[in-house]
Amino acid sequence: MAYVPVDINEAVRRECSRRRFSPRTIGTYQECIKKFIGFTEKSIDKIGKKDVLDFLTCLSEKGYSGNTMHVYHMAIRFLMEDILRKRIKLDIKYSKRPEKLPLVLSKEECKSLFNAIVNEKHKLMIQLLYGAGLRASELLNLKIKELNLNEGYGFVRNGKGNKDRIFIIPESLKPKIIRLIAEEKLASENYLFTSNRNSNYDIRSLQEIIKKASRITYIKKNVHPHTLRHSFATHLVEQGSSLQEVQALLGHKSPETTQVYLHTAIPKINIKSPIDSL
Repeated sequence: MAYVPVDINEAVRRECSRRRFSPRTIGTYQECIKKFIGFTEKSIDKIGKKDVLDFLTCLSEKGYSGNTMHVYHMAIRFLMEDILRKRIKLDIKYSKRPEKLPLVLSKEECKSLFNAIVNEKHKLMIQLLYGAGLRASELLNLKIKELNLNEGYGFVRNGKGNKDRIFIIPESLKPKIIRLIAEEKLASENYLFTSNRNSNYDIRSLQEIIKKASRITYIKKNVHPHTLRHSFATHLVEQGSSLQEVQALLGHKSPETTQVYLHTAIPKINIKSPIDSL
């Protein structure tokens, strides 16, 4: 028998929190479910599989991307199966191929960006963002105890999808990280990067650092923190790293998500055009 909670929004929040979903995921699920229920124009206990299919078909006809469709699908399945306890089979696949390739910087553009940042701590933040392929939130929540500087790796804890993963610490950044920890007398429980007021940096701070450096270097691309993660993955592929290695370092659940970097990497072409031998 289906269960119908009094407050759907609160029921979704509680169940997501119990499963340790991130606040961002909780908000996304709540918004997707709200739009779905509004589309059906039905009371929650009357909603069925046909309503789900009709809604997803409507989104598809409006030109929603495969990734967006997948998010709506997962949110609605969560509602139907985990909140309303309706056992309906929703085995629908969507292409996750992006309509546009992600923006990446060349290695020279990355170098110019770093050199334009005067503040050494800010520079280290942006260099580690690129050098380890971290998401902005992962960088800002990084604690000293998650770093193994001797072995050259660290751990992201409770990353996207509430998962842990390993990341590489670039050799060139180790001395800078060690110096920062010593100068600021950081303990193992401390965050690696804190402001002068001992508070956490926020994502907007990262965005401003990158935006200012982009203006100084006259980079015409719309650079943001995630651009550096895209660039990290692309440059790994160009260096010959396997798709599996890149997938593991990025923490992607599906290899399909990582495959996009095969298209952003500059191909190595060893074949010469016949015109060059004329």
